[in-house]
Amino acid sequence: MGTLRKRNNNWYIDYRAYGKRYKECIGRNKKLAQEVLHKRMVEVAEGKFLDKKQEAKIKFENFAKDYIEIYSKHNKKDWKKDLTRLRSLKPFFKGKYLSIIKPLQVEQYKAKRIKEVSPATVNRELACLKHMFTMAIQWGKAEINPVKKVKLFRENNQRVRYLEIEEIEKLLKSCKGYTKRIIEIALNTGMRKGEILGLRWADIDFRRGIIYLLDTKNSDKREVPINNRVKQALVSQLKHKDSSYVFCNKDGKPYRDIRKSFVAALNKSGIINFRFHDLRHTFASHLVMSGVDLNTVRELMGHKSLRMTLRYSHLSPAHKQRAVEVLGQKWSLNGPKQSERESGFNDQPENSLKNKENIHSAR
Repeated sequence: MGTLRKRNNNWYIDYRAYGKRYKECIGRNKKLAQEVLHKRMVEVAEGKFLDKKQEAKIKFENFAKDYIEIYSKHNKKDWKKDLTRLRSLKPFFKGKYLSIIKPLQVEQYKAKRIKEVSPATVNRELACLKHMFTMAIQWGKAEINPVKKVKLFRENNQRVRYLEIEEIEKLLKSCKGYTKRIIEIALNTGMRKGEILGLRWADIDFRRGIIYLLDTKNSDKREVPINNRVKQALVSQLKHKDSSYVFCNKDGKPYRDIRKSFVAALNKSGIINFRFHDLRHTFASHLVMSGVDLNTVRELMGHKSLRMTLRYSHLSPAHKQRAVEVLGQKWSLNGPKQSERESGFNDQPENSLKNKENIHSAR
């Protein structure tokens, strides 16, 4: 007989086969765990259960399929990203048994892949591969995790690209329709693209001026205040009679992406080296440049810690220039006389300074 146990929000199956005890972590789906346990019991009863020697013959592509179907789909909101990463991992590791994939093979993949994509992309793919082996070990299908001994690339996570006021105006003039409205919302709320495309009319409280986000990246609920620009963008978006989504196609299904129209708007406006997510950077950067404190920015961005918000506190050179100009104006108002500034206050002879001190002392 097998048993089903829950630990740390995950369901585990525990069973015996040929005198040995096996434990597998299935994930958060209880029904799926019951189905897998039943399958294992049938395999044991029919003599088809894979013992350790047979498990060593599991090919990478076969396990990758199990990983997606059994774990990723039921435990990750962004499980489709795993499919994307596996499109790169599969061709390299296809045909290889899990047991023969060693740190050397992972390093070879890493060296090959870095010639094609950024360090961050390679690291995300290696993270996916690492977790696959973690689950393989928990499911009794592998004994070691070769990725643990592979060093990841160093990433520059401080990239903050944002738009100046003039660029924002150019971008908005270069697009129209729902694309323009989506960009307006992103610029004025800091919402992520997925949050905007998944927005429903029921999530919007026009009376209170709040958008309620129930399904965010970090799984926390968030209240997003809306200004007049956002309200105008939402009001001008026509409702689909058969859909609850704000931004949807003629069939009522939410748009999956707006990459094509967004890139077209960038090209038309002449803006380069810019991603949709950088609209979020733009939102935070301009808040900071307007004097909004970092903790308020953190709350608006939905960050759990202030450390994440610091990378959005970047100030443009133009803003810094304006700051020192304000200081210069202060010196002009309260500083030395014009004649003294022209001659250079710091260039006055030492005796002259002493004479002034003596005069003040005499007074």
